Amino acid sequence: MAVPQLQQPSFLLANLKADCMNKSLLQQCQELVKIIDEYPAKELHFIFPWLVETVFGSLDGVLVGWNLRYLQAKANEYNIVLEFLNPSGPMMKLVYKLQAEEYKYEFSVSYLPGPVRASIQGGVLPDCPLFHNKLQSPLSGLLSLSLSLNPFEYYMFCFASSLITPKNYPVGQHVNASDSAYFVLVDNYLKYFLPTEGNVPPSPFSDVRGTVSPPAPRSPTVPFAGYGVHYSSLLKRHISHQPSVNADPAAQEIWRSETLLQVFVEMWLHHYSLEMYQKMQSPQVKEPFSPTEEHVLVVRLLVKHLHAFSNSLKPEQISSSPSTHSHTSPLEEFKRVVIPRFVQQKLYVFLQHCFGHWPLDASFRAVLETWLSYIQPWRYTTDKQSPQADNQNRSVPDKWASFVQENLLMYTKLFQGFLNRAVRTDLVNAKNALMLFRVSKVFAQPNLSEMIQKGEQLFLEPEHVLHHRQHRLFMTPGHGGSFLSSRQPVITDSVFKVKSHVYSLEGQDCQYKQMFGAEVRNSVLKLVQLIAQARQTAKSISAHTAEAAANQSFLSWLGFGSSDPNASYTGSDVDDMGLESIKKTDEYLDRVLDYLRQIFRLNTGQLSQIMVNYVSTQDDFGSKQLPDCIRGENGLILTDLGRMQIINGLRRFEIDYQGDPELQPIRSYESAVLVRLLFRLSSLINERFAGEMASLCSRRDFLGRLSRYYLTRPPVPGKSTRSPATRHSPEWQTRPRLSLRGLGSYRTLCALPLLYLLASVVCSMGPLSFAFCVLLACCLYGVFMTLLADKMKTQ
Repeated sequence: MAVPQLQQPSFLLANLKADCMNKSLLQQCQELVKIIDEYPAKELHFIFPWLVETVFGSLDGVLVGWNLRYLQAKANEYNIVLEFLNPSGPMMKLVYKLQAEEYKYEFSVSYLPGPVRASIQGGVLPDCPLFHNKLQSPLSGLLSLSLSLNPFEYYMFCFASSLITPKNYPVGQHVNASDSAYFVLVDNYLKYFLPTEGNVPPSPFSDVRGTVSPPAPRSPTVPFAGYGVHYSSLLKRHISHQPSVNADPAAQEIWRSETLLQVFVEMWLHHYSLEMYQKMQSPQVKEPFSPTEEHVLVVRLLVKHLHAFSNSLKPEQISSSPSTHSHTSPLEEFKRVVIPRFVQQKLYVFLQHCFGHWPLDASFRAVLETWLSYIQPWRYTTDKQSPQADNQNRSVPDKWASFVQENLLMYTKLFQGFLNRAVRTDLVNAKNALMLFRVSKVFAQPNLSEMIQKGEQLFLEPEHVLHHRQHRLFMTPGHGGSFLSSRQPVITDSVFKVKSHVYSLEGQDCQYKQMFGAEVRNSVLKLVQLIAQARQTAKSISAHTAEAAANQSFLSWLGFGSSDPNASYTGSDVDDMGLESIKKTDEYLDRVLDYLRQIFRLNTGQLSQIMVNYVSTQDDFGSKQLPDCIRGENGLILTDLGRMQIINGLRRFEIDYQGDPELQPIRSYESAVLVRLLFRLSSLINERFAGEMASLCSRRDFLGRLSRYYLTRPPVPGKSTRSPATRHSPEWQTRPRLSLRGLGSYRTLCALPLLYLLASVVCSMGPLSFAFCVLLACCLYGVFMTLLADKMKTQ
């Protein structure tokens, strides 16, 4: 095909912009495929930044682009977008075409995650080699820094950034994040550039200008590119950054794989600095970035694939000696170090922040499953076991002991963080009970608790002579121009590995709390008590719901049931939990108790005694027992135990309406229109005849007593403990008034026509006669009740 006549870049770009306004997405993609195939890189270079922004949206979130995070499989454009953006599709072909010509594109530092941006703007180059030799400084100074990226890096930076950039999406429709085009593309890119089988396919344009070299490592003696004499002194080399000695040309084979992983990790995980985490480990510390559930799900996808990628390392490479590492394939060597070198540190801080700041609701399940995926790498091996076998009965292979030890905090510190969350959640809710079940089931796997205990024993071994310099060398996973450029010496001392892991993440002066120590064990026993209470509450709710359903009649279906607005309160979100859900809660919690007994080797008799104690307590006092509290000057004050009892629905205060009955909220068994009309009518009557009603009620004879029965509210004995501050009687309790609200009830509206129909059939009674009889019956009822009250007083 002949190369078309060259057009001015501005003209080609203007045509493409016009196509976006006038053509469908399918037509645009077809046109772009032709342009990418037919035009040279010199022309395509000018449209590339615009095209990337058109696809992924602007970095500031104003433009949503093709809306990949919202695009679902049911949409017509879904397959078109995936075909265009796939790793071997037209868009990536454009990237490789520009890559062969060594074009550069600017990416503003202001769009990088907070710690990276602050480090660069503060004059300290981050550890990650992704940012080395790429800084460009305009005349405006350090605050306007940008990265000079090659096409592949620029494309991946924009792709990764689109996940964390807030955008205005259509509201009112539920989007399944795991079915979105973005999620599928992440999966495709990971499988293509980090393959578990074979090698990464070479670039189709690598022969145009020779082999495409990976980004050059920074030499400590060479100033940063783009910095003049005014700024070079401001940028200090990071303390752990080591000069690169990488001279292995084989690294060119996997530079795209390494770049993709570094971009994903930096953009998705590096939002909380390790130094800030070590200084301010507190749930009250607020960070400017809050990940979304969609973000966490993509991180979980990354974790799962990295485990599969790392576990696909050939067995002969795993057992090979250090001296043979230099003869291994770069991809195989990359698999060996991918998790400890690139992911472990940033993922730990990311998860710690989520555990401390995520809302106490069911959306935490995404964070939980990400954590559980990371601490179970044996689930992502190529060894296929029988699917019929129960995962719980499988022992964790001994070969994973080193992984557990070198990731000890991922197991112990995060388990304690989850424990702190669990005691503050409503365990009666099946979704929360399921999360507790998932964690306890994972940690109850045979051999796992022994491996964790062994790791803790290694950490608590007497201190070896470990110099601070050695600590810094081992614990920094990202130093060097490339992971191949600074091979670490193989450290055979397990104690050194565990101590280095803990000190690198928690600091040299950390106070390590043992997972199997007395303090955590006591916390587990408190959780067992809450589980016992939650189980009893779930059974009470189930019995109450079943009884209410059995006693429901036709009249109650019409609204003739109890009018007490507090009668249906059960202390838990029962509307969100049916009988089946409550049964699942009981099953989950029952299994959790068994798993906790296995993990912490709890005494069966002790657990049984705890269960019996709390069941008997509930039987003796029931739901009428007040939450645990102390009496203060202004009333009752809840204790921490009382708050947990209320959160879990175990105890409650009796709640009743204590305001003006005429102004209470309209109930489901009342007609809103009638209630409002009757209130206005009764208010007019009360204002017009206030004096007459007051004089009638002040009389001492029978007429006065009858008037007080109809026009005043009888005193109701207090049902609940009230604050001393509310002991005064409001005006509506003292002045006489007429109330017509009862006529707005559906039961009254249904009963009166039924009674009239019966009277007309049996007694041939007309409307006026029927109304007179109803008024007469009301008067006689009042006379009877007044006489009965007088008789009760004389006795």
